[in-house]
Amino acid sequence: MDNENQNRNKLIDINIVEDMRKSYLDYSMSVIVSRALPDVRDGLKPVHRRILYAMNELGMDPDKPYSKSARVVGDVLGKYHPHGDSSVYGAMVRLAQDFNTRYLLVDGHGNFGSVDGDGAAAMRYTEARMTKLATEMLRDIGKETVDFRPNFDERLKEPVVLPSKFPNLLVNGSSGIAVGMATNIPPHNLGEVIDGISLLIDNDDVTIEELSRVIKGPDFPTGAFIMGKQGIMDAYKTGRGKVLLRAVAEIEETNKGRHRIIVSEIPYQVNKAALISKIAEYVRDKKLEGISDLRDESDREGMRIVIELKRDANPNVVLNNLYKQTQMQTTFGIINLALVDNEPKVLNLKEMLTHYINHQIEIIRRRTQYDLTKAEERAHIVEGLKIALDNIDAIIKIIRGSKDDSTAKAGLMENFGLSEKQAQAILDMRLRRLTGLERDKLEAEYEALIKEISRLKEILASERLVLNIIKEELEEIKEKYGDERRSKIMPSADEINIEDMIEEEDVIITLTHFGYVKRMPEDTYKLQKRGGKGVAALTTREDDFVENIFITSTHDMILYFTNKGRVYMLKAYEIPEAGRQAKGTAIINLLNLDTDEKINAVIPISEFNPENKLVFFTKNGIVKKTGLDQYANIRKNGIIAINLKDEDELISVRMTDGSREMMLVTKKGMAIRFDEKDVREMGRSSTGVKGITLNKGDEVVAAELVEENHFLLVISEFGYGKRTPIDEYKVQIRGGKGLKTYNIKKKTGDIVSAKVINENDDIMIISYSGTIIRLNSKDISVMGRSTQGVTLMKMYEDTVVAVAKYVEE
Repeated sequence: MDNENQNRNKLIDINIVEDMRKSYLDYSMSVIVSRALPDVRDGLKPVHRRILYAMNELGMDPDKPYSKSARVVGDVLGKYHPHGDSSVYGAMVRLAQDFNTRYLLVDGHGNFGSVDGDGAAAMRYTEARMTKLATEMLRDIGKETVDFRPNFDERLKEPVVLPSKFPNLLVNGSSGIAVGMATNIPPHNLGEVIDGISLLIDNDDVTIEELSRVIKGPDFPTGAFIMGKQGIMDAYKTGRGKVLLRAVAEIEETNKGRHRIIVSEIPYQVNKAALISKIAEYVRDKKLEGISDLRDESDREGMRIVIELKRDANPNVVLNNLYKQTQMQTTFGIINLALVDNEPKVLNLKEMLTHYINHQIEIIRRRTQYDLTKAEERAHIVEGLKIALDNIDAIIKIIRGSKDDSTAKAGLMENFGLSEKQAQAILDMRLRRLTGLERDKLEAEYEALIKEISRLKEILASERLVLNIIKEELEEIKEKYGDERRSKIMPSADEINIEDMIEEEDVIITLTHFGYVKRMPEDTYKLQKRGGKGVAALTTREDDFVENIFITSTHDMILYFTNKGRVYMLKAYEIPEAGRQAKGTAIINLLNLDTDEKINAVIPISEFNPENKLVFFTKNGIVKKTGLDQYANIRKNGIIAINLKDEDELISVRMTDGSREMMLVTKKGMAIRFDEKDVREMGRSSTGVKGITLNKGDEVVAAELVEENHFLLVISEFGYGKRTPIDEYKVQIRGGKGLKTYNIKKKTGDIVSAKVINENDDIMIISYSGTIIRLNSKDISVMGRSTQGVTLMKMYEDTVVAVAKYVEE
């Protein structure tokens, strides 16, 4: 009974709710402070800090041979990090993966996993060492720059934080889930962040908007497009924001007339193999239409996912569906949460940079103080050695007369007023120091020490000097390790007008026959004297050539008219710039065209002047004239330029001043020349009036503006052609049948095209099989209206499909 009472007295009543609350709070604080969140100063969680410190202690420098990863993990576990080996190795692997870490801190040798989700080989197989940049994280750690604390068993010391000579928190980012809170800081470009720190050091009052002009936004290791700046600005101002990431994809035309989508960069932390598998699954389940084949052609040169499209698929529609339904488009939620004095805080951009600068001020001061102490200690010793050299005979006498070290030391201190350290240094001095040369060295060392002490004291007395040292050291790191931005920031549709940011300048725009467009600086083709060798022009497809070339301003509009009667508009700056010999960008990448829609006219516009007119010509002989000002508001997906009826097609559009003459040429060899004044002006969505009366089975194949003293070139489908002086076509009333312009025979075939040309023009004739011939106008016979022409191109069971005027660049 007594035992029972005693046991009862040992029992302590506790409130289970309170105990659970206390225990959970202790656990959560441990996770927050000692596991899941990075320190604002070095941007590292404890496990990463311990890995780098252990590698440094093991001497795994970048210039040393690789060591087994298991050795690092064992050291980290045994000395600093009492957790599972998989957590340590996993953290170490991520520091060595170039698709996970923007600037690598571990140089891995062996299989460290892939962007396809493959895991790293076991740590007994892989090897590692520090990267050169990782050594910058630990630079000066031996100079008492950071505090150390006991490790878990209090046998060793570990650093509380690393010196971090570059702003690792922003540069490499960090992600982690604690208890009740999480961090997700994206990586940034090293050079941009260093420029931002320099800006803040020079001006305390710099705003976040001004900083964001230098630190433009996140810069992910896998590249990809960042769509819009609003999410970035939210994160920079409040510490939280959402960034939309898109894969970099280009639409290519194959030589078989089909299209394919080439994906070269994917969003951060997207598994490439899983992405391809998901696309294949959606194609199989008919959630994604228009895809005929899918393959991964990635190699060590870079990423390349090829998505082949069906013949009738609209590549822009397919690409948009890929963005909507797959991880080719993802959202990165930014949470700038880090530990500030062991407390988790959500920080804006300026606060993060300020905390880093304050950390570096402390590092520089502690390092300077350490160097100063060492320099003063050495100067003190050198002063003693100088006294010894000045009194060498007396000193030797004292030493020889002493029975032991301690007696000699006491004698030196008493006779020459030396400190214990100086006396000991004299006793340790070698006889060779008595030479004249050694004495000179000692004098030089002393002078250098005095200068160094003066410099170090100056640094400690001036914060401006400390800040300048921070800037200089960061600039060195930028020069050594800085690189180009990988993630391009693209404007989103609902954001500011990008035109405000584009400098207005004249540019050259070219459009090739097969629809490749590019923009070049106006001075690409310099003026050359007669007899110059010229410059190499663009490299197009083998069977392609420039059909349109014009000089315009970057702020000017370019109108694109299609065979379906629609008009699209691009600003000149929206056309990608390319080099002189580059092929350019397929126009289908820039305009949302239907599969069977092709560009039939391109007109540059600087302003929508109502005095200027657009004249439209259709296959069925319809002509329409509309004021240019009616096309001022063109939407992204285009607008109707002319209302087509009865399966009619728009074949040509010309801009006029309202007083020109024009010609229509038909497939069956008729031509009509009439005055533009015969065509009354109409609204944008009207159909137009009859330009020529067509016989049954006939259609208009060409529409041209008349030029005096020029020729009308007519070419038939079996390669026959001729040119006729334009004066042989008298002006008629619009709507008539016109005059005979070609004597069509069985061997000539129907008319394919006609062009108004002068004596010096070059003509390109394109056949169905893709053959092209270039002829000079002078080589084409001049004949009357009703002749059949001569052979211009031998066909051999082929036919002519198009004729274009070659534009000399």
